[in-house]
Amino acid sequence: MSLLYTIFGTPLGYVMWACYSLVQNYGIALIFFTLLVKLLLLPLAVKQQKSTVKMAMFQPKVMELQKKYGNNKQKYQEELMALYEKEHYSPTAGCLPMIIQILILFGLIDVIYRPLTHILHLSADTITTLTNIATGTGQALSSYSPQISILNIFHANPEAFASVGAEITDKLSSVSLNFLGMNLGEIPTWSLNILILIPILSGVTALLSSLIVTRLNPTMNQGQAGAGAMKGMTFIMPIFSVIIAFQVPAGVGMYWILSNVFQTVQSIVLNRIYNPAEMIAAAKEREEEERERKRQERLEARKRAAEEAAKYHNENAKKGKNKNIKPMKVEEFLSDEELTQKEINRRKLAEARRRDAEKYGEEYVDVTDDDLK
Repeated sequence: MSLLYTIFGTPLGYVMWACYSLVQNYGIALIFFTLLVKLLLLPLAVKQQKSTVKMAMFQPKVMELQKKYGNNKQKYQEELMALYEKEHYSPTAGCLPMIIQILILFGLIDVIYRPLTHILHLSADTITTLTNIATGTGQALSSYSPQISILNIFHANPEAFASVGAEITDKLSSVSLNFLGMNLGEIPTWSLNILILIPILSGVTALLSSLIVTRLNPTMNQGQAGAGAMKGMTFIMPIFSVIIAFQVPAGVGMYWILSNVFQTVQSIVLNRIYNPAEMIAAAKEREEEERERKRQERLEARKRAAEEAAKYHNENAKKGKNKNIKPMKVEEFLSDEELTQKEINRRKLAEARRRDAEKYGEEYVDVTDDDLK
């Protein structure tokens, strides 16, 4: 597990180091760092959004198969695989971006939890020495982010760290964890002070982000398997976020707040660009157009065949001696399904005129386009 933290944390650590070098303020550096990471992950977010839309488009067809073959699991699986192949859809297509983002999350956690490693670039031996000194002061270190605790202890009692030398203490002094009147190195408590806002905002922003993403995600409301559990997590994760935020330095909670805010904005923007409802409507329209195009092609082909049949019939009617064989129009060789509504109306009117002509001994008059207006 530590290997994952190192692999993804090292490159992201340089991003955080660059942000801090630019602004020389831990809180502002966190804002820039979170924003830059979101921008770096934007291509994956776009891919995930497209996958979500495609899932929403595909879901009604899956539900239709469930209703049709609900009692026959083998047949349902066969038809489902056939549908996947026909639609060129892979149910695991959206998993890769999610897996990559989870792996990168290890790096993000490593960067936030270890400022001595990624911002100050201190060696492992030096950090071990600093850890022993901080522990010796009697102050407890956070099990989640001991390096932030070390910085906090140093700023409260810098004399205790004199033995590590001026070069190291100067580096430690250069990192200020104060931001907007808050010490981001302290662990929030339930006492009424400004730091209590960090866990509260962490939970509130997580809840709002989850609710907005759920509302924007059409697959959440289609009754698919697991939807109930996902909706439950919408409320469970923010509560969990609040609990954890009371156990880690405020800087970690600050990152969660920023991440939730940027995630919400990103979801709204991507939803406007790749709007599921609009994309689904456009896809249905394309399907309908394609279906109509194929129907017209079949109709044209049938009309050509009908023209040949009518031509053959009428030529035989002229040559033959049987006067009962009457000339026929092309439309008479077509079924109702192959005719346009105008042609269907023409046929009905022509048939009515024939009956009247036979009944009253009148001359039959062909139906014209003017008669159909």
